[in-house]
Amino acid sequence: GFGAEGDSASAPAALRDNPGTWLDFTDLVFIDPVGTGFSRALIGDDEAKKQFYNPQADVEYLSRVVYDWLLKNRRLQARKYLVGESYGGFRGPRITQYLQTRLGVAMNGVVLVSPYLNPTLDDNSDVSPLAWMMTLPSIAAAHLERQGQLSDTAMRQVIDYTRGDYAVALMRGRTDPQATEAMLQQVTRMTGLDATYVRRSGGRLETQAYLREVFRDKGELGSRYDANVTAFDPFPNDPEQRANDPLLDSIIAPTTTAMVDFVTRVVGWKVDARYQALNYDVNTLWDWNDELRKGAVTQLRQSVAIDPKLRVLIAHGWNDLSCPFMGSVLTVDQMPTMGSDPKRVQVREYPGGHMFYNRADSQAAFRNDVKTMYETR
Repeated sequence: GFGAEGDSASAPAALRDNPGTWLDFTDLVFIDPVGTGFSRALIGDDEAKKQFYNPQADVEYLSRVVYDWLLKNRRLQARKYLVGESYGGFRGPRITQYLQTRLGVAMNGVVLVSPYLNPTLDDNSDVSPLAWMMTLPSIAAAHLERQGQLSDTAMRQVIDYTRGDYAVALMRGRTDPQATEAMLQQVTRMTGLDATYVRRSGGRLETQAYLREVFRDKGELGSRYDANVTAFDPFPNDPEQRANDPLLDSIIAPTTTAMVDFVTRVVGWKVDARYQALNYDVNTLWDWNDELRKGAVTQLRQSVAIDPKLRVLIAHGWNDLSCPFMGSVLTVDQMPTMGSDPKRVQVREYPGGHMFYNRADSQAAFRNDVKTMYETR
């Protein structure tokens, strides 16, 4: 794992046995999409944008990779589960539906890890309370963790307040000064932030401003990927944040070093290509069209509707502000149950951030939840 206070990007990095492995209950097949890991496009950038670097083409070729692998390895009759993390959580429901309806292969379950599932929730933040409802619980979770008070019970109270009195106060706005005042005081208590800062923001806590404000007295920045992982702010006197994310930048070196060393030295596969843990060139080439803003909730609902045995586990870390867990909670709460089992589609949260499984207890709990889903028929 990486991301604990004091971890250094230049420290020796090596892969080690994973105590939370899934290999005792399932085989695992990993796919590096084109432009990541050692995967490369053999065509020019313009053609690659059409064939790989846009949301729809991305789903179609990855679905074909899944289909072709199952066919080649004679595993079409096996139980099949699709796992996607972060943007893979956007891919997951779309690939599942494409496999179901276009390629004729049905998944038994889908696991979405810290998914980018419903981007439109943060639209129209000048009017809609949803953007602020998504982030407040993760900010409160980070404060509870710093106080040593983070628990399921405490977070249930945070969630109930967020979709109750907090949402009502935001919707009433200036027509109800008493509700606004009560909300400002409660947000201050929940987050541990300076009361003047909370009042100035109207109780609407913008993520990047918060991550700078909460650690300002230490001259540090928090990470979008785990609000309690920090690094020094190299530009503390600038009016706006200029530094990149502390966690995202710091994990590139250790993850790349560990993976390349494992593949080339331990496995013995000699390859001249660079290993791309994070590819900014592909990010620049990516066609961010309207399809991305549509999210993947429609495909999630449709996939669950046409297969009454399909199960979905959506897993989040409480401290994650890049893909906040509350977005998935709000999204799933609006879905019809579609059957007698309300847990067929469920959201589970764990201490930690975007990569919550780096924490031993969260990894063990997540493994147990996945294993339970795999064993449910």
